[in-house]
Amino acid sequence: MFKKLIFGLILLSFGTHIEAKMSRLKDLVDVKGVRKNPIVGYGLVVGLNGTGDGGGEVTNTSLKRMFQKLGLNPQNEISSKNVAAVIVTAELPSFSRVGQKMDVKVSSIGDASSLAGGTLLITPLKGGDGNVYAVANGSISIGGLENGKKFATTGLIPQGAVVERELQLDFDKKKSLRLALKSPDFTTAARIEKTINQELGGKYAIAKDSNTVDIIVPIQYQRKIVQLLAIIENFKVHTDRIAKIIINERTGTIVAGGDITVEAVAISHGGLNIQVNNKKKDGDDGNIRLVDKTTTLNDLVKSLNALGATPEDLISIFQALKRNGALVGEIELI
Repeated sequence: MFKKLIFGLILLSFGTHIEAKMSRLKDLVDVKGVRKNPIVGYGLVVGLNGTGDGGGEVTNTSLKRMFQKLGLNPQNEISSKNVAAVIVTAELPSFSRVGQKMDVKVSSIGDASSLAGGTLLITPLKGGDGNVYAVANGSISIGGLENGKKFATTGLIPQGAVVERELQLDFDKKKSLRLALKSPDFTTAARIEKTINQELGGKYAIAKDSNTVDIIVPIQYQRKIVQLLAIIENFKVHTDRIAKIIINERTGTIVAGGDITVEAVAISHGGLNIQVNNKKKDGDDGNIRLVDKTTTLNDLVKSLNALGATPEDLISIFQALKRNGALVGEIELI
């Protein structure tokens, strides 16, 4: 008996006509120089209930050095299952100030089985330039009961790091700004340029390429960059996107935009038959579905679903349609 499956298919469509979406500029672009900066450090987690590294050379050496810094000089070899060596990571915002707190992630690098209940000792966090920008410590949280069992060697310390050094940015003195599109597209870049110039009332923006829009700071906003960006980031722009299908063959999940179209074609896959812009011939069985010419992928999927297609069938059909040239859009396998 044929077992009907629930498809892992998401169609981002509400009809055959897709209108360009209006999006705020802040959701479309990043401002050059305004980003999170990764910082990292090596530390020790103590207070584990026998779930630490125990016997690891790196951990034991680090533990011995820690005692020496505290003025202790143990003569015997140190080994404890209550200690784990970890890597500590965080993201330092561009405009962080000294004393500001931020979350940190703690990950085991030894053979510890769990960081649950542990406390991170004071750990300096450095940037790519070798400078210490923050110091982290505190009690580790590994989430709820089920998540804790699955990912017990990774945890978080909410507000566990304190900023000790600020990034040197003369942001307010800038005479120009550069916007980088999160999803590069020539059409969207041109629309951003047009919108900014219309709203500011002058030729201040220019789209350099599909990824970049440069802005000359108007005289009235010089040394008022924050106010300028607060205005610009709320401008709304019609966005455009490439027609694309994302396929995960391992899970059978398909994500497709509703603006993807299918040209005239006949499909025969196993016991499934679909004809796009073809008349039904005498003798065809009832397993043939007719679909109008230049239909959307949404309509095609509905017809395939009605015939009992599985996710594997859909993936094979989409790939064949693309090779045939009947599917207007890109296919990306993940």
